[in-house]
Amino acid sequence: MPVCAPPGGLTPAADGLQRIRHRAQFDAVLASAPAVKTMHFALHLVDLSASPGPDGSFAGGRRWIGALVPKRWARRAVTRNLLRRQIYEVAREMARAHGSAWPQAAMVVRLRSAFSRQQYPSAASDALRRAARQELQRLFQGACHGA
Repeated sequence: MPVCAPPGGLTPAADGLQRIRHRAQFDAVLASAPAVKTMHFALHLVDLSASPGPDGSFAGGRRWIGALVPKRWARRAVTRNLLRRQIYEVAREMARAHGSAWPQAAMVVRLRSAFSRQQYPSAASDALRRAARQELQRLFQGACHGA
């Protein structure tokens, strides 16, 4: 039987990540240009090492992560949920793996183009999960080495 995650998703004590949940926080991060891009994703990043963000909404000395998966690029809810889960899971794994090298920042991963329905006909196939995971790992590696 799998162990369930506590309500609220990421636990700050375990991996140092806090989810971005409020529109003002998303807007503050998305105001910056993408720091890293891949074929399907863009990573927006606001460095919090000097200050708690442009509007003070990222106080507490935590690292923040948000996922933006618009219906425009992922029509089916199953696909949007799969991509969101992969974003948060890969971010959690990378934060644990890189520890102090992980940037002290607020990050938003944005889906910027659709995955081909011809290549991935199933809304939640293992092939789509693997492809998204590999691309997200490259995206976060770029953020870790660039920041």
